[in-house]
Amino acid sequence: MRLVKIFGLLYSLLLLGYGCTTDPKHSQETQAVKGTEDHGIIGYYVSADYDKRQAGYDWVAVRVMQKDSTSLKVSVRSRADRKKPTCTFDAPIFPIEDSLYEARVNDKTILFHFTKEQLTIDAKEKGDEEILQFYCSGGGTIGGQYTKLQEPIDSTQIDQTQFSKHLNLQGVDFNVKSLSKEGVQQLEIMTAGLPNSFQETMAIENQEVVAAEVEDLNSDGSPELLVFTVAKGPNEEAMVYAFSVNNGQSMSSVYFEPTKQNMKVNEGYEGHDEFAVVENRLVQRFPIYNQGKLTGTIKQISYRLKDGESSRMFVVDQVVEYEVE
Repeated sequence: MRLVKIFGLLYSLLLLGYGCTTDPKHSQETQAVKGTEDHGIIGYYVSADYDKRQAGYDWVAVRVMQKDSTSLKVSVRSRADRKKPTCTFDAPIFPIEDSLYEARVNDKTILFHFTKEQLTIDAKEKGDEEILQFYCSGGGTIGGQYTKLQEPIDSTQIDQTQFSKHLNLQGVDFNVKSLSKEGVQQLEIMTAGLPNSFQETMAIENQEVVAAEVEDLNSDGSPELLVFTVAKGPNEEAMVYAFSVNNGQSMSSVYFEPTKQNMKVNEGYEGHDEFAVVENRLVQRFPIYNQGKLTGTIKQISYRLKDGESSRMFVVDQVVEYEVE
Protein backbone atom coordinates (compact mmCIF):
# COMPACT_ATOMS: atom_id res chain seq x y z
CA MET A 1 0.00 0.00 0.00
CA ARG A 2 1.39 3.38 -0.93
CA LEU A 3 2.51 5.77 1.77
CA VAL A 4 0.21 8.37 0.24
CA LYS A 5 -2.68 6.18 1.38
CA ILE A 6 -1.30 5.22 4.76
CA PHE A 7 0.03 8.62 5.75
CA GLY A 8 -2.28 10.94 3.82
CA LEU A 9 -3.37 12.56 7.06
CA LEU A 10 0.24 13.45 7.80
CA TYR A 11 0.61 15.59 4.71
CA SER A 12 -0.01 18.73 6.72
CA LEU A 13 2.51 17.82 9.43
CA LEU A 14 5.31 19.89 7.95
CA LEU A 15 7.90 19.50 10.65
CA LEU A 16 10.43 21.39 8.58
CA GLY A 17 8.49 24.60 8.98
CA TYR A 18 7.13 24.85 5.43
CA GLY A 19 3.58 25.83 4.51
CA CYS A 20 1.03 23.36 3.21
CA THR A 21 0.52 23.18 -0.56
CA THR A 22 -2.92 21.60 -0.63
CA ASP A 23 -6.00 23.48 -1.78
CA PRO A 24 -7.34 25.04 1.46
CA LYS A 25 -10.91 24.53 0.40
CA HIS A 26 -10.48 20.85 -0.33
CA SER A 27 -8.09 20.19 2.56
CA GLN A 28 -11.00 20.85 4.89
CA GLU A 29 -12.77 17.78 3.53
CA THR A 30 -12.26 15.23 6.29
CA GLN A 31 -14.94 12.63 5.63
CA ALA A 32 -14.75 9.91 3.01
CA VAL A 33 -16.64 10.36 -0.23
CA LYS A 34 -19.90 8.65 0.58
CA GLY A 35 -22.30 6.79 -1.64
CA THR A 36 -20.21 6.74 -4.82
CA GLU A 37 -20.62 3.04 -5.38
CA ASP A 38 -24.20 3.04 -4.07
CA HIS A 39 -25.14 5.73 -6.59
CA GLY A 40 -23.37 3.92 -9.43
CA ILE A 41 -20.89 6.74 -10.06
CA ILE A 42 -17.72 4.65 -10.47
CA GLY A 43 -17.17 3.40 -14.02
CA TYR A 44 -16.92 4.48 -17.67
CA TYR A 45 -19.15 7.05 -19.39
CA VAL A 46 -19.08 7.44 -23.19
CA SER A 47 -20.17 10.06 -25.72
CA ALA A 48 -23.07 9.39 -28.11
CA ASP A 49 -20.85 8.34 -31.03
CA TYR A 50 -19.41 5.41 -29.12
CA ASP A 51 -22.22 3.25 -30.53
CA LYS A 52 -21.07 4.23 -34.05
CA ARG A 53 -17.40 3.43 -33.50
CA GLN A 54 -17.39 0.49 -35.94
CA ALA A 55 -18.46 2.93 -38.65
CA GLY A 56 -15.38 5.06 -37.95
CA TYR A 57 -16.91 7.75 -35.71
CA ASP A 58 -14.71 9.47 -33.13
CA TRP A 59 -15.76 9.11 -29.48
CA VAL A 60 -14.74 10.18 -25.99
CA ALA A 61 -14.86 8.25 -22.71
CA VAL A 62 -14.73 9.47 -19.11
CA ARG A 63 -13.48 7.03 -16.51
CA VAL A 64 -14.48 7.78 -12.90
CA MET A 65 -12.38 6.16 -10.15
CA GLN A 66 -12.01 6.43 -6.40
CA LYS A 67 -8.89 8.54 -5.74
CA ASP A 68 -8.76 8.65 -1.96
CA SER A 69 -11.06 9.07 1.03
CA THR A 70 -12.09 12.60 0.04
CA SER A 71 -12.19 12.63 -3.75
CA LEU A 72 -12.72 10.82 -7.02
CA LYS A 73 -10.56 10.98 -10.14
CA VAL A 74 -11.76 11.50 -13.70
CA SER A 75 -9.74 10.41 -16.71
CA VAL A 76 -10.92 11.55 -20.15
CA ARG A 77 -9.67 9.56 -23.14
CA SER A 78 -10.76 9.42 -26.78
CA ARG A 79 -10.47 7.10 -29.72
CA ALA A 80 -6.84 6.70 -30.78
CA ASP A 81 -6.63 3.73 -33.17
CA ARG A 82 -7.03 5.74 -36.40
CA LYS A 83 -5.62 9.16 -35.52
CA LYS A 84 -4.12 11.13 -32.65
CA PRO A 85 -6.38 11.36 -29.58
CA THR A 86 -8.70 14.36 -29.64
CA CYS A 87 -9.15 14.76 -25.87
CA THR A 88 -6.90 13.92 -22.90
CA PHE A 89 -7.65 15.14 -19.37
CA ASP A 90 -7.04 13.97 -15.79
CA ALA A 91 -8.11 15.61 -12.55
CA PRO A 92 -9.33 14.89 -9.03
CA ILE A 93 -12.93 15.90 -8.41
CA PHE A 94 -14.37 16.84 -5.03
CA PRO A 95 -17.96 16.54 -3.77
CA ILE A 96 -20.11 19.65 -3.47
CA GLU A 97 -23.35 17.84 -2.75
CA ASP A 98 -24.92 14.49 -3.59
CA SER A 99 -23.95 13.49 -7.17
CA LEU A 100 -22.38 16.90 -7.89
CA TYR A 101 -18.58 17.25 -7.99
CA GLU A 102 -16.12 19.91 -9.06
CA ALA A 103 -12.55 20.22 -10.33
CA ARG A 104 -10.43 23.37 -10.16
CA VAL A 105 -8.34 23.77 -13.30
CA ASN A 106 -6.34 26.90 -14.22
CA ASP A 107 -8.36 28.96 -11.72
CA LYS A 108 -11.63 27.82 -13.29
CA THR A 109 -14.22 25.37 -11.97
CA ILE A 110 -15.53 22.40 -13.96
CA LEU A 111 -18.72 20.73 -12.70
CA PHE A 112 -19.47 17.00 -12.93
CA HIS A 113 -23.15 16.19 -12.42
CA PHE A 114 -24.07 12.52 -12.10
CA THR A 115 -27.53 11.04 -12.51
CA LYS A 116 -28.46 7.36 -12.54
CA GLU A 117 -27.08 6.63 -16.01
CA GLN A 118 -25.64 9.97 -17.15
CA LEU A 119 -22.73 12.32 -16.54
CA THR A 120 -22.85 15.97 -17.58
CA ILE A 121 -19.67 18.06 -17.66
CA ASP A 122 -19.91 21.85 -17.80
CA ALA A 123 -18.07 24.98 -16.70
CA LYS A 124 -19.40 26.50 -13.49
CA GLU A 125 -19.21 30.10 -14.71
CA LYS A 126 -20.67 31.32 -17.97
CA GLY A 127 -17.86 32.41 -20.22
CA ASP A 128 -15.42 29.78 -18.89
CA GLU A 129 -16.38 27.18 -21.49
CA GLU A 130 -12.97 27.49 -23.16
CA ILE A 131 -11.48 25.45 -20.33
CA LEU A 132 -13.53 22.49 -21.60
CA GLN A 133 -11.91 22.87 -25.04
CA PHE A 134 -8.37 23.40 -23.75
CA TYR A 135 -7.65 19.68 -23.42
CA CYS A 136 -9.04 18.75 -26.84
CA SER A 137 -7.86 19.35 -30.40
CA GLY A 138 -9.75 20.18 -33.57
CA GLY A 139 -12.46 22.14 -31.83
CA GLY A 140 -13.40 19.29 -29.50
CA THR A 141 -14.55 19.64 -25.90
CA ILE A 142 -14.75 17.49 -22.80
CA GLY A 143 -18.04 19.21 -22.00
CA GLY A 144 -21.41 17.64 -22.69
CA GLN A 145 -23.36 14.56 -21.76
CA TYR A 146 -22.04 11.02 -21.39
CA THR A 147 -23.89 7.73 -20.85
CA LYS A 148 -22.81 5.12 -18.29
CA LEU A 149 -21.30 2.09 -20.02
CA GLN A 150 -22.64 -1.24 -18.83
CA GLU A 151 -20.04 -3.42 -20.55
CA PRO A 152 -16.21 -3.26 -20.74
CA ILE A 153 -14.76 -0.34 -22.71
CA ASP A 154 -13.46 -1.05 -26.24
CA SER A 155 -9.76 -1.38 -25.39
CA THR A 156 -8.77 -1.78 -29.05
CA GLN A 157 -9.73 1.82 -29.82
CA ILE A 158 -9.29 3.87 -26.66
CA ASP A 159 -6.20 6.01 -26.06
CA GLN A 160 -3.72 4.10 -23.87
CA THR A 161 -2.28 7.24 -22.23
CA GLN A 162 -2.16 6.46 -18.51
CA PHE A 163 -1.15 9.87 -17.17
CA SER A 164 -1.51 13.31 -18.70
CA LYS A 165 -1.03 16.73 -17.19
CA HIS A 166 -0.53 20.25 -18.52
CA LEU A 167 1.32 22.71 -16.27
CA ASN A 168 2.35 26.34 -16.65
CA LEU A 169 4.64 28.61 -14.66
CA GLN A 170 6.49 31.82 -15.50
CA GLY A 171 5.36 31.72 -19.12
CA VAL A 172 6.48 28.14 -19.80
CA ASP A 173 4.03 25.34 -20.67
CA PHE A 174 4.81 21.74 -19.77
CA ASN A 175 3.00 18.70 -21.14
CA VAL A 176 3.65 15.45 -19.28
CA LYS A 177 2.36 12.10 -20.52
CA SER A 178 2.88 8.47 -19.64
CA LEU A 179 1.78 5.70 -21.98
CA SER A 180 2.60 2.19 -23.05
CA LYS A 181 4.09 1.67 -26.51
CA GLU A 182 4.84 -1.84 -27.71
CA GLY A 183 4.79 -3.07 -24.14
CA VAL A 184 7.23 -0.45 -22.87
CA GLN A 185 6.12 2.21 -20.38
CA GLN A 186 7.28 5.63 -21.55
CA LEU A 187 7.41 9.12 -20.09
CA GLU A 188 6.96 11.94 -22.61
CA ILE A 189 7.76 15.58 -21.78
CA MET A 190 7.31 18.59 -24.05
CA THR A 191 7.61 22.32 -23.46
CA ALA A 192 6.23 25.41 -25.15
CA GLY A 193 7.20 29.02 -24.56
CA LEU A 194 10.98 28.51 -24.62
CA PRO A 195 13.25 29.71 -27.47
CA ASN A 196 14.79 26.22 -27.45
CA SER A 197 11.89 23.80 -27.06
CA PHE A 198 12.40 20.62 -25.05
CA GLN A 199 11.02 17.23 -26.05
CA GLU A 200 12.13 13.96 -24.51
CA THR A 201 10.80 10.42 -24.33
CA MET A 202 12.29 7.97 -21.85
CA ALA A 203 11.53 4.41 -20.82
CA ILE A 204 10.32 4.03 -17.23
CA GLU A 205 10.01 0.28 -17.02
CA ASN A 206 7.80 -1.04 -14.20
CA GLN A 207 6.93 2.47 -13.01
CA GLU A 208 3.67 4.38 -12.82
CA VAL A 209 3.55 8.17 -13.07
CA VAL A 210 1.43 9.42 -10.17
CA ALA A 211 1.95 13.20 -10.15
CA ALA A 212 3.73 16.17 -11.72
CA GLU A 213 4.41 19.64 -10.29
CA VAL A 214 6.17 22.85 -11.28
CA GLU A 215 7.90 25.32 -8.97
CA ASP A 216 10.78 27.78 -9.08
CA LEU A 217 12.90 25.87 -6.57
CA ASN A 218 16.00 28.05 -6.75
CA SER A 219 14.15 31.38 -7.11
CA ASP A 220 15.97 32.30 -10.32
CA GLY A 221 12.87 33.32 -12.26
CA SER A 222 12.72 30.06 -14.25
CA PRO A 223 10.67 27.01 -13.24
CA GLU A 224 11.51 23.40 -12.47
CA LEU A 225 9.36 20.44 -13.53
CA LEU A 226 9.14 17.39 -11.25
CA VAL A 227 7.52 14.10 -12.26
CA PHE A 228 6.88 11.53 -9.52
CA THR A 229 6.66 7.80 -10.19
CA VAL A 230 6.01 4.69 -8.09
CA ALA A 231 7.61 1.35 -8.95
CA LYS A 232 5.29 -1.57 -9.50
CA GLY A 233 5.94 -4.19 -6.87
CA PRO A 234 5.50 -4.89 -3.17
CA ASN A 235 7.73 -2.00 -1.98
CA GLU A 236 6.30 0.65 -4.34
CA GLU A 237 9.49 2.70 -4.29
CA ALA A 238 9.03 6.30 -5.41
CA MET A 239 11.30 8.16 -7.83
CA VAL A 240 11.67 11.72 -9.09
CA TYR A 241 12.39 12.83 -12.66
CA ALA A 242 13.29 16.50 -12.55
CA PHE A 243 14.04 19.17 -15.17
CA SER A 244 15.16 22.77 -14.80
CA VAL A 245 14.64 25.73 -17.15
CA ASN A 246 17.90 27.58 -17.78
CA ASN A 247 17.53 31.37 -17.83
CA GLY A 248 14.20 31.10 -19.67
CA GLN A 249 15.97 29.70 -22.73
CA SER A 250 16.17 25.91 -22.56
CA MET A 251 15.54 22.98 -20.22
CA SER A 252 17.83 20.23 -18.94
CA SER A 253 17.66 17.30 -16.54
CA VAL A 254 18.25 17.59 -12.79
CA TYR A 255 19.98 14.70 -11.01
CA PHE A 256 18.25 13.03 -8.08
CA GLU A 257 20.22 10.26 -6.40
CA PRO A 258 17.98 7.20 -5.92
CA THR A 259 17.14 6.77 -2.25
CA LYS A 260 18.64 3.29 -2.02
CA GLN A 261 22.00 4.67 -3.15
CA ASN A 262 21.99 7.78 -0.98
CA MET A 263 23.99 6.90 2.14
CA LYS A 264 22.81 10.06 3.91
CA VAL A 265 19.17 8.96 4.02
CA ASN A 266 18.78 5.29 3.06
CA GLU A 267 19.04 3.71 6.52
CA GLY A 268 15.73 1.96 7.24
CA TYR A 269 14.42 2.57 3.71
CA GLU A 270 12.28 -0.15 2.13
CA GLY A 271 10.08 1.92 -0.16
CA HIS A 272 6.48 3.01 0.45
CA ASP A 273 7.63 6.64 0.17
CA GLU A 274 6.03 9.79 -1.19
CA PHE A 275 7.27 13.13 -2.52
CA ALA A 276 5.83 16.63 -2.56
CA VAL A 277 6.99 20.12 -3.43
CA VAL A 278 6.73 22.36 -0.36
CA GLU A 279 7.62 25.98 -1.11
CA ASN A 280 11.14 25.81 -2.59
CA ARG A 281 12.05 22.35 -1.31
CA LEU A 282 11.48 18.81 -2.50
CA VAL A 283 10.21 16.80 0.48
CA GLN A 284 10.27 13.02 0.84
CA ARG A 285 8.72 10.86 3.57
CA PHE A 286 8.92 7.13 4.20
CA PRO A 287 8.33 4.68 7.06
CA ILE A 288 11.50 3.38 8.70
CA TYR A 289 11.98 -0.40 8.75
CA ASN A 290 14.25 -2.50 10.93
CA GLN A 291 14.97 -6.04 9.74
CA GLY A 292 11.88 -5.95 7.56
CA LYS A 293 9.52 -4.69 10.25
CA LEU A 294 7.93 -1.26 10.65
CA THR A 295 9.33 0.74 13.55
CA GLY A 296 6.49 3.25 13.81
CA THR A 297 8.83 6.09 12.85
CA ILE A 298 8.73 8.29 9.76
CA LYS A 299 11.79 9.79 8.13
CA GLN A 300 11.24 13.14 6.41
CA ILE A 301 13.91 14.62 4.16
CA SER A 302 14.03 17.98 2.45
CA TYR A 303 16.20 18.47 -0.63
CA ARG A 304 17.36 21.76 -2.12
CA LEU A 305 18.31 22.42 -5.71
CA LYS A 306 22.02 23.06 -6.24
CA ASP A 307 24.13 23.96 -9.27
CA GLY A 308 26.59 21.16 -10.04
CA GLU A 309 29.60 21.04 -12.34
CA SER A 310 27.69 19.63 -15.30
CA SER A 311 24.05 19.91 -14.23
CA ARG A 312 21.81 20.89 -11.35
CA MET A 313 21.15 18.34 -8.65
CA PHE A 314 19.16 17.75 -5.48
CA VAL A 315 21.15 17.62 -2.25
CA VAL A 316 19.96 16.72 1.22
CA ASP A 317 19.08 19.84 3.20
CA GLN A 318 17.53 18.47 6.40
CA VAL A 319 16.47 15.10 7.84
CA VAL A 320 13.87 14.70 10.60
CA GLU A 321 12.45 11.58 12.19
CA TYR A 322 9.19 11.44 14.12
CA GLU A 323 6.98 8.77 15.58
CA VAL A 324 3.40 8.07 14.49
CA GLU A 325 0.65 6.59 16.59
